[in-house]
Amino acid sequence: MNLSKSKIFIIIAFFLLVPATILASESDGTILSGHEYGWGDQSGWVNFGTTLGNVHVTDTGLTGYAWAANHGWINLNPSLGGVHNDSAGNLSGSAWGEQLGWISFANVGIDAQGNFNGTATGTLAGTITFDCAYCDTRTDWRPASARIVCGNGIIETDEQCDGGDFGGKTCASLGYSSGSLSCRADCSLNTSGCSSGDSGGGGGGGVAPATTVIFSGWAYPKSIITLLKDAQVAATGVAGTNDASFQITLTGLSGGNYTFSAYSEDSRGNRSSLLTFSVSVTAGVTTNVNGVFIAPTISVDKKEVAQGDDITIFGQSAPDNEITITVNSEEAHYAKTISDKNGIYLYNFDTAPLELGQHFTKSKAAVEDNISTFSKTIDFLVSTKTIISPPAPKCLLKADLNDDCKINLIDFSIAAYWYKRPLNADIKILETEKLNNDGKIDLVDFSIMAFYWTG
Repeated sequence: MNLSKSKIFIIIAFFLLVPATILASESDGTILSGHEYGWGDQSGWVNFGTTLGNVHVTDTGLTGYAWAANHGWINLNPSLGGVHNDSAGNLSGSAWGEQLGWISFANVGIDAQGNFNGTATGTLAGTITFDCAYCDTRTDWRPASARIVCGNGIIETDEQCDGGDFGGKTCASLGYSSGSLSCRADCSLNTSGCSSGDSGGGGGGGVAPATTVIFSGWAYPKSIITLLKDAQVAATGVAGTNDASFQITLTGLSGGNYTFSAYSEDSRGNRSSLLTFSVSVTAGVTTNVNGVFIAPTISVDKKEVAQGDDITIFGQSAPDNEITITVNSEEAHYAKTISDKNGIYLYNFDTAPLELGQHFTKSKAAVEDNISTFSKTIDFLVSTKTIISPPAPKCLLKADLNDDCKINLIDFSIAAYWYKRPLNADIKILETEKLNNDGKIDLVDFSIMAFYWTG
């Protein structure tokens, strides 16, 4: 698709005017990373969690766009309709698909944990279900009756305290020598009334205990794990050779609630899906976050396969993990295999049961009682011929910020986030190699993107 220069600069203006960071809450929620998909019998996987789609769930309805892999965007809040919410999680009204027409959400709900359930229906869309075995769409919005109430005197999820309820914590249990705790209006602990000092004679005040978070889990042998705090790179670590376990220690934090994310890259350079989670940090305390399990990577050896031939599905996880592979067709197909000592897994899937057309596959890993989230979802085509997947391209295009060999809205959105902000180390490299090389993101960089636009 070709865009005129006027349309391109309208896009630029759009990204520059929209706030770069949007904070979610129980009353204005987003779709959680790793929990984005419903399944349509006509449309295949429907992704409610794309960056550009920017889906929000509020007490009155849904806004933004879902992406149907086979049929394009679905507008959740069109001018002549819209998906409504009664604040209790009972949805109604209709979305509009550019190729699917009206889609009714009258039989869809959101439960107290933020999980979508039920089935949306449409004349052209058929059914989009949230209840299939591997469907998983979840938001951090909560029905009014399920929300945490700060100020009721009872500690609930994500609260450090509530009124006089400190959950058994005292200044002494937090590493101070004396004093009294208090609870702030936002139900976070206030340790200003605690003191750390030498209880012997003559000494001055001591140093308050450090606030530390220790993350531990599994990735891929010898892989680098990148930890992000509130969408910024905070630290990196290296997974072990034998069991792919890792530990990352983060210090210098203030008490409060943080959103962390983690990802890794396998031995072939394939990046994992992003694992996102929230952590409540108490000042002066070491918080241990265990079980950070990076999802497997996944690839296929053919982009198109003759019906009845095998397609090889492979990737990397931690060593000796049980890998569950899902292939979605008119019905879901499942297969299991074990990763080897290097974390590599491979499964030859017989395509005979699959109908002609596009299919999607993803994988997850399990070891003992720990289960990862799903990998990225990739597609392949079942037809009457076989075409081997080409090697992953090494994209050297000017202005291609996400290395997909295209310059489009995704690259614009990446640059828009960093517009007039200090650049981190990774973005500095991209700006040097693929943009204006002046150490900042400004209109000159957007002009470069407009010139190289591919759509």
